[in-house]
Amino acid sequence: MATVTSAAVAIPSFTGLKAGAGAARVSSSTLKVSAAAPVPRLSVKASLKDVGVAVAATAASSLLMAGNAMAIEILLGSDDGGLAFVPNSFSVSAGEKIVFKNNAGFPHNVVFDEDEIPSGVDASKISMSDEDLLNGPGEVYSVTLTEKGSYSFYCSPHQGAGMVGKVTVN
Repeated sequence: MATVTSAAVAIPSFTGLKAGAGAARVSSSTLKVSAAAPVPRLSVKASLKDVGVAVAATAASSLLMAGNAMAIEILLGSDDGGLAFVPNSFSVSAGEKIVFKNNAGFPHNVVFDEDEIPSGVDASKISMSDEDLLNGPGEVYSVTLTEKGSYSFYCSPHQGAGMVGKVTVN
């Protein structure tokens, strides 16, 4: 399971700044500034906007990384053209998304064996039908398993060739 941590962001305080139509004065214990021109409020707003954009980008990046960490990709067909799930045995957390991706030797599908899944799970709801096939490179089938236990699955066109797999849901 992915862990998302937060980062502290320091935002400078601008409570001592005053903008006016005429002169502006900013003072501190060691510095006094007088200006005849208006205070460049745009630069202050731009700075706050930049901080906001950076915070939003960091949050979005964290969510994307967490989202990606919550999925596992299984290749349908090995890089050398073998009829196999790669990997053919793996574990996921309950609720983690499994993405089966066409790689080689297609057409393929993913069918869960109704006799080798946890009791109470409907194999037809988590399987592709025997007629549905992934026919092109990169096509995907996704499933999310929520019940803990072992699930056996196979590719119906290539089951006889040994294209079978097993997932353990923790």
